[in-house]
Amino acid sequence: MPTGFGAAGATSAGTFQGAARACANVDRVDTIDAYLERLASDAPVPGGGSAAAIVAALGAALVGMVGRLTSRATKFAAFALEAGELVRRADVLLRGLDEARARDERAFSAVVDAQAMPKHTDTERAARTAALQLALTEAADAPLHCAGLAGDVIVMAQGMAAAGNTGLASDVGCAAEFGAAAVAACAYNVRVNHRYMRDEDAIERQRLALETIERDAAGRANAVRDLVNAALARG
Repeated sequence: MPTGFGAAGATSAGTFQGAARACANVDRVDTIDAYLERLASDAPVPGGGSAAAIVAALGAALVGMVGRLTSRATKFAAFALEAGELVRRADVLLRGLDEARARDERAFSAVVDAQAMPKHTDTERAARTAALQLALTEAADAPLHCAGLAGDVIVMAQGMAAAGNTGLASDVGCAAEFGAAAVAACAYNVRVNHRYMRDEDAIERQRLALETIERDAAGRANAVRDLVNAALARG
């Protein structure tokens, strides 16, 4: 332990066209303003899972910022190599979180598409059910994967806390909080899909993996909070 400073519910038919429009834009790169405009629209995609990836990415970006500033400060020369490695990992994680965002958007779009399939005959209903169950499993797997990445944000924030850079303690704390919030948000998005999934083995696999991520994230986030609060109390 480092020492430191011291989904798929029922969707109305009216949303299907909006989902199709949103799905077409899943992989595009937005400005923050454009993304928030999409998020606030009546289209079902992007939603909470996508937003959770953005929140985690903010935390990873803060780790990168703190690492870059710390690695250049002569006062923290002894930590320069560790800080540089954390920067490298944060940059990789940022790319992974952007991919996770797009994956989540594609996954929920697939759920909406499956819900829109015809169900007039037994054959159509069977095909729709199979497609929907497959889509729901991925719609739970996508935020589960993102939760793991969000947990990595907290791990890296904890690593940055070891530098002892009290001037940036608040930024380290924010990074950890964003990671923790993203883990919690991703967990909601995993569990909502479990309400509609029928594959009990998949549900159990995802549940166990999620609980492991949550336990680790909670412990590490509390450790960072202790370090940050101690640093801020010294002022």
